[in-house]
Amino acid sequence: MNSEINWHVRFTQQASWTSPLRNYLYQKADLENASLILEVGCGTGAILSELPMLTNACIHGVDLEYTRLQEAIAHVPSASLINGNALALPFPARFFEICFCHFLLLWVGDPVQVLREMGRVTRTGGNILVMAEPDYSQRMDTPQELARLGEMQNRSLRIQGADPTIGSKLTSLFSQAGINLMEKGTLQRFAPEALKAEDWELEWRVLESDLVGFLPDSEIASLKQIDLESRLKGERTLYIPTYYAWGQI
Repeated sequence: MNSEINWHVRFTQQASWTSPLRNYLYQKADLENASLILEVGCGTGAILSELPMLTNACIHGVDLEYTRLQEAIAHVPSASLINGNALALPFPARFFEICFCHFLLLWVGDPVQVLREMGRVTRTGGNILVMAEPDYSQRMDTPQELARLGEMQNRSLRIQGADPTIGSKLTSLFSQAGINLMEKGTLQRFAPEALKAEDWELEWRVLESDLVGFLPDSEIASLKQIDLESRLKGERTLYIPTYYAWGQI
């Protein structure tokens, strides 16, 4: 993991991409009237921190990484946070009305088991929200010289233990987990050239972290320069389909 990356800033950046979708899904799940909500893989609390402004529910979060939970305590002090594994959630059955995750399933070894656990701890009639899961195999880059970025990042993610194609599998995963799929779709596409300079730099820090050992530093620097120049000319496009799914128990 790249020590130069501020992961709360990164998670907040990712949360900004999905904000309109979350508001839509919160309405579908009737978040405003919920009493118990759980985020699985809550990280530093980038998303949990918005919930006290949207609901009076008791907010819970679970994450495997203790250091990230320590950050979450500062960002959302009203939440109940537990250090635990998504494969065996430390909660009783049929406890929550809403259970959700965000950019999580691609990183777990058994996404079906995670969804089963989310279903187990959710009340009958409750809602399961998978808010963002990418499919890097469908990544599109222009100019063509930058297609190599996607190929190498895809390979790196697999070596890190991730499934970079998880997004397109959500229908099957929900079925295997016994969750009734109500809706599935993709996030609205956004223009990469619209990224602020600091967001672009953060994107590249994450990308550089993924590419270490896959490309020489000189080639990474060259690709970064091509990316920058093509953005300035309005010639840069980048699209990674990112999927969501809403289910009920």
